[in-house]
Amino acid sequence: MSVRPAAVAGLFYPDDPETLASTVDDLLAASPVGDASAAPEALIAPHAGYVYSGATAALAHATLRPRADRVRRVLLLGPAHRVWLRGLAAPSSEGFATPLGVVPVDRAALECLAGLPQVSVRDDAHAAEHALEVQLPFLQRTLGEVPIVPLVVGDASSVEVAGVLAALDDAGTLVLISSDLSHYHAYEAARRLDADTAVAIESLDPDALDADSACGRVPIGGLLLEARRRGLRATRLGLCSSGDTTGPRDRVVGYGAWALARPD
Repeated sequence: MSVRPAAVAGLFYPDDPETLASTVDDLLAASPVGDASAAPEALIAPHAGYVYSGATAALAHATLRPRADRVRRVLLLGPAHRVWLRGLAAPSSEGFATPLGVVPVDRAALECLAGLPQVSVRDDAHAAEHALEVQLPFLQRTLGEVPIVPLVVGDASSVEVAGVLAALDDAGTLVLISSDLSHYHAYEAARRLDADTAVAIESLDPDALDADSACGRVPIGGLLLEARRRGLRATRLGLCSSGDTTGPRDRVVGYGAWALARPD
């Protein structure tokens, strides 16, 4: 079995398995769980170090615990931070490792995407990328061994991302977009920018997102297009910045969490 090794354990989150499990469990336990009748089809969660954004990420992941038996796979997308690439990058590996074990990759689902021109196999895009990896311990503690479909998004359009989401649209697939919000603005400026981004997400308006909105602007935009097609509604779970957690307030990074589900 070919496995992509953990790249940021000990940096973004604890590398000791027991410490990591208890850290994630504590974050989840502190997060209010939403109404189980409103099962999310998609989530947006941040991907900074757990001391900065772990509590916000947990708000999204906590919605999965009451309905873990409904999720057959997780379509996990996040922006490319380390390498430039055109389109979306899939891995060749069969699993992604964390200190908690190996998360299986749904190779059959990736084969279904292989015919899409915007999807290619680029292991270099995954090797040092943190955006997807930091979500995995949360998924392991909420969903167990549910497989993932991991895709790093580079120079692509929201329409291309939406096409990938539509290709794997079924009742058992959860979409998880990994994205932070504004980067390195002063605290009050970041609050205004992130409030505008929140409105864009909740209005399902990808055209209202720009380069200052989020590092994962393109995968978020693709999700918003797909949410329109499916008739989903975005519910805000949390919104803050590193200035609210453990960072200084002169250069902050914004974090938000949303659940997208069909209206009751």
